[in-house]
Amino acid sequence: MLPASRNRREGCRPEDHPLIGRRALVQAGGMSLIGLGLSDLLKLETQAAGSDRPGKAKSVVFIYQSGGPSQHETFDPKPGAPDTIRGEFGVAQTHVPGELFCEHLPKLAARSQMFSIVRTMHHIAGREFRNEHLSAMYLLHTGTTSLPVGDTNASIARPRPARIHWPSIGSMIAYAAPTAANVGLPAMIELPREDGMKYPGRESGLLGPQYDRFGVDLACKCGAEGGSCPNCFRHAEPNLDLERRPGTGPKAFWNNSSCRTPDFHMPDLGMAEGVGVSRLDNRSTLLMQLDELRRNLDQREQAAPLAAWEARRQQAMRFILASSPGRQSPFDLTQETDATRDLYGREEWGQGFLVARRLIEAGVRMVQVNLRGWDTHQNAFRDLKGRLLPSLDHCLSGFLDDLSARGLLDETLIVMCGEMGRTPRISPITEGGRNVAGEVFTPGRHHWGDAFPCFFAGGGIQPGRIIGQTDAQGGLPVSDAFTPEDLAATIFHCLGIGPDREFHDSTGRPYRVYRGQPIRDLL
Repeated sequence: MLPASRNRREGCRPEDHPLIGRRALVQAGGMSLIGLGLSDLLKLETQAAGSDRPGKAKSVVFIYQSGGPSQHETFDPKPGAPDTIRGEFGVAQTHVPGELFCEHLPKLAARSQMFSIVRTMHHIAGREFRNEHLSAMYLLHTGTTSLPVGDTNASIARPRPARIHWPSIGSMIAYAAPTAANVGLPAMIELPREDGMKYPGRESGLLGPQYDRFGVDLACKCGAEGGSCPNCFRHAEPNLDLERRPGTGPKAFWNNSSCRTPDFHMPDLGMAEGVGVSRLDNRSTLLMQLDELRRNLDQREQAAPLAAWEARRQQAMRFILASSPGRQSPFDLTQETDATRDLYGREEWGQGFLVARRLIEAGVRMVQVNLRGWDTHQNAFRDLKGRLLPSLDHCLSGFLDDLSARGLLDETLIVMCGEMGRTPRISPITEGGRNVAGEVFTPGRHHWGDAFPCFFAGGGIQPGRIIGQTDAQGGLPVSDAFTPEDLAATIFHCLGIGPDREFHDSTGRPYRVYRGQPIRDLL
């Protein structure tokens, strides 16, 4: 008899697996005898998955603030705290009596009746996981509370054959709420940067590669670590704005001349360069690149990667047929009026939100928009005030206004958060910490997974609410707190994916889609 520790697969939780009756097992096991194998069963299951979805939302836009924004400098300021906790910014009054936002989010504060904020998201994993980027990214994107058995913060971003990998929220949506048969685009699309599409936890895991997300790169090649084009920046650039010019020397901002007219591109299908939107109608070029990718995979890997290749090939062909330049292409922003483009902002984030709107209009089920630059260890207040917060305030406000005006907000769920928050106390700079110009860094805040805010709007969410309360320092929840499992369950609920929904891995083993509970105060 096997030892107790080996009576179940490592990484599985009994509550993830529904009980199956003996008759159902016999029926499923016998299907291959009449010519219906597991792959056929999974296809039938996929076709039936979205046949009756009572949820109010038809799609979800997940806005990911990579790096982890500070709760104090966004949606949970503490104006009565000492300055070492309060920080440098004032506050803006919202429509909720007594509730305040950061002063540099005035447009969102004026629209607070359009959305709700949960202030008490948190991670319950060990401190070595919840305060580290890679682990927290995995937990957020998979909607789970622990890493796979055997993984660490260092290993979770690398392939590991023995890993039992929980599917991402996006992959789960692609499985349980697939796009309509007449939609020519993948169910889940991520944008706008290829270099931001390496966050762990975004894979399809147990579901299989046919439910992977599809990434679309934005042609910004300046190498900056954060910000919104054309406002790319590095937290290590000079503190002074005097005599700023392109370049990397003293008093210069990082060279972002290539960002001034960014344009969306097809993803880099294994080659050095992507396939530009202007070349989408060149079918032969795309097929040549796909064939080259397959040859490379044949040389490096065996069956499993080839299955992933086949899934990606099918996604790419669907994508190219639906995205040729012109009025019907979600990526051709020249079809939008100048007024609309100005409403969103003619920068990377604004373009990302505008394309997200066009994608959900085209029937895509989930769009993830990655906003980089929120890892504000140093020069935090300079960069939040000068770049991050004004860009977010303008672009997200324009997104809300446009969806509302078009009648899309009620059927589109919008969720925004980072993988963690920031420390309650402002952190001193390490001795000798200087930027590229030799200037001493100004302070910021470090990683903090014990409390962070999450923004919700549209598709089934009750607006104008502030849910959850943190302590006087903004560091710990003092009311009900919620995990990424609850975040995922809330998204599934709004999309009409029921709590009894199941999926099967490649061996036919059943798992439950839900791990947490929807946040009821939002609904």
